[in-house]
Amino acid sequence: MDQNIERDRRLFLKSGVAAAIAAGSAFQSSLTAQDEVAVGDSPGEKVVLGIMGVNGRGAAIANGMMAAANTEIGAVCDVDSRAALRVGQLVSDKQGRAPKVVGDFRRILDDKAIDVLVVATPNHWHAPAAILGCAAGKHVYVEKPCSHTPAEGEMAVAAARHHQRIVQMGTQRRSWSGIQEAIEKVHSGVIGKTLYSRTWYNNRRPGIGFGKTASIPEWLDWDLWQGPVARREYKDNVVHYNWHWHWDWGNGELGNNGIHAIDVARWGLQVSYPSRVTAGGGKYRHEDDQETPDTMMVTMDFPEQKTITWEGLSWSPLGPHDSGFGISFHGTEGSIVIRGAGYTVYDLKGKEIDTGTGDAGDKAHFADFLDAVRTGRLPNADIEIAHQSTLLCHLGNIAYRTNSVLDLDPSNGRIKNNEAAESFWTKEYEPGWEPKV
Repeated sequence: MDQNIERDRRLFLKSGVAAAIAAGSAFQSSLTAQDEVAVGDSPGEKVVLGIMGVNGRGAAIANGMMAAANTEIGAVCDVDSRAALRVGQLVSDKQGRAPKVVGDFRRILDDKAIDVLVVATPNHWHAPAAILGCAAGKHVYVEKPCSHTPAEGEMAVAAARHHQRIVQMGTQRRSWSGIQEAIEKVHSGVIGKTLYSRTWYNNRRPGIGFGKTASIPEWLDWDLWQGPVARREYKDNVVHYNWHWHWDWGNGELGNNGIHAIDVARWGLQVSYPSRVTAGGGKYRHEDDQETPDTMMVTMDFPEQKTITWEGLSWSPLGPHDSGFGISFHGTEGSIVIRGAGYTVYDLKGKEIDTGTGDAGDKAHFADFLDAVRTGRLPNADIEIAHQSTLLCHLGNIAYRTNSVLDLDPSNGRIKNNEAAESFWTKEYEPGWEPKV
């Protein structure tokens, strides 16, 4: 076995996260978002970040983090050497100091000068990298969804708590002032007792064609791109975006964009784990390699007698309220619809009675994370909040893939009495990368 892989396997096991999950009570006793976490070796005023995955979202994060006070990008990493060099130069030009440019994120883990690991990779890397980052003493900003499977989400929470690290998921709406104001109105009873939230995402995505097995490009480390997942042949229509629509690496539109809306819905309804999840739909529009559904409806019922639904339509751009993305809350005295960074309040007759808006973008969410790193408080999208919202996406996909109704333990979201569905709680890992007790 490669020495680096063996080293990382030991680090993964040493973190104790697998053992923490095996003992369900350990997970249940983890901190809530209202608690503070005692952060060991918290960095001082200046925060140095290493960014893993800079071909797309990671480059935007680099730009945004450099705009914050007293931050520095110490390293950029990508398995695509072209992206790593391009963003390395961008960072150097903007901050006046060249970052380290690496192809292997383990160099970031080994760098004692780096305080934060940013994970902006494909989904299958999110939780494994975050867990290794925590074990290496780094705080972590991980893009959505925070895990590729439910088990990984539980492990990420356990790793953050065990190593006393700040871990924030990139669901930036948690920090948008207009949406915070809308949620406060929901919570304060402006629309009465809120019982239901509808969420949706619409787009007009093209087909991805039928990929062919091809030679690995010289600029791509395909082995490290795959990382913890079981090895697959390189195909010419996967990198850099279409992996979203393959179960080996992505979570479909539900995990890609659904997570943003479902997270806000769960926040507004003040619910944690569901008691039942169902899903319907299919892959209807294009004849191509896509494995995940392009048409989907998920229903999530909670023990508080509240329900969230998500409608995903990847090939037709018109959504409810003339918006391709949104969240609506429905109460006994009215409704609130969130579109973009603002909201509208309606009475029971559908009359508009109030509106509000605020800033969008990443600035407030990055500021919240950096403040949490400096002070030790939990951030707006703390990893436990992140896991609870991401789990809803996983459960929707599992219900769809097994064509079954999921009955769940509302204390932790675990699947009950459904062997086929339970088999999707975790997945096959590349030998040397799998978590073990």
